Amino acid sequence: MASLLFSPLTIKNITFKNRIVISPMCQYSAVDGFANNWHLVHLGSRASGGAGLIIQEATAVSPEARISPADLGIWKDGHIEKLKEINDFIVSQNSIPGIQLAHAGRKASVSAPWLGNKKLEESNIGWQTVAPSAIPYHENEPFLPEALDKTGIQKVISDFKNAAKRAVEAGYQVIEIHAAHGYLLHQFLSPLTNVRTDEYGGNFKNRSRFTLEIVEAVQSEWPSDLPLFVRISATDWAEGGWNPEESVQLSQLLKEKGVDLIDVSSGGLVSHQKIAIGPGYQVSFAEKVKKEADILTGAVGLITEAKQAEEILNNSQADLILFARESLRNPNLPLDFAAALNDNIQWPKQYERAKL
Repeated sequence: MASLLFSPLTIKNITFKNRIVISPMCQYSAVDGFANNWHLVHLGSRASGGAGLIIQEATAVSPEARISPADLGIWKDGHIEKLKEINDFIVSQNSIPGIQLAHAGRKASVSAPWLGNKKLEESNIGWQTVAPSAIPYHENEPFLPEALDKTGIQKVISDFKNAAKRAVEAGYQVIEIHAAHGYLLHQFLSPLTNVRTDEYGGNFKNRSRFTLEIVEAVQSEWPSDLPLFVRISATDWAEGGWNPEESVQLSQLLKEKGVDLIDVSSGGLVSHQKIAIGPGYQVSFAEKVKKEADILTGAVGLITEAKQAEEILNNSQADLILFARESLRNPNLPLDFAAALNDNIQWPKQYERAKL
């Protein structure tokens, strides 16, 4: 009997050949937002390695939306050409190209991890960050984020809309809106970072408004027959923060809006979070959202073995399995997982002589 992990899944007009997704992973290797051959090889090798869906790293909808100066971007038409080249290769490997559209908010303007992940001031290739409220991520940061006014909010919404339009031109077949990990949309969702008193702050409905408006803006440019995902942090892992119950409520609203799948992660909002990390530590959140909001979910986080992934699917805890660091360790992870589950899948012809 064939495994669930290597069974197809159809969402709208797209059929994923298996349930293995390469999670968006920042490479900090772009210049002025432009992709290059590193991104082609990084993403392309995981497509030839057998994954059903490849989601490109958090891709900035504006220059100030980048986490670091080396993040990928899709804020100008010039970015499209190389992204399309990468996507054409992914498609040639019978995989689906996806993109995660993102705005880092107050967590922007930092150096790459191997350069210390330090806050960059405007005098040192940095920029003014923005947030729902002027609350910094770290207490000792050199400057505060600027609280977005109504004009600023509308600009961000417009940036997401324009990014979605470019994503269509670049040939992506899935968009994931990044509302997790302490970035701008998550900052609006959580009462720990959103202390606004206007219609974008206060109660759950108001804190969710910004994310829902961005979804609508993206949908105005994104074909209705292509899948739309949203990544959320199911909990802040901090007292008084965003919680799993609110995640279910938001997922219900997103389903009503026409979102197809919730990619369920957690944390990243505050530096004092206390995460209970262990194998599959976020899977229960994906299961809760799937069952209580009645929507497709993706599970991610310390899922490292084929049988572990298969069990999550068999237990109806999620519909897709996303792999991040395990995929960094092994670009051919799907080929190895198929062997572990005794599934006979198609290999690239160039590699067939290595198939055991």
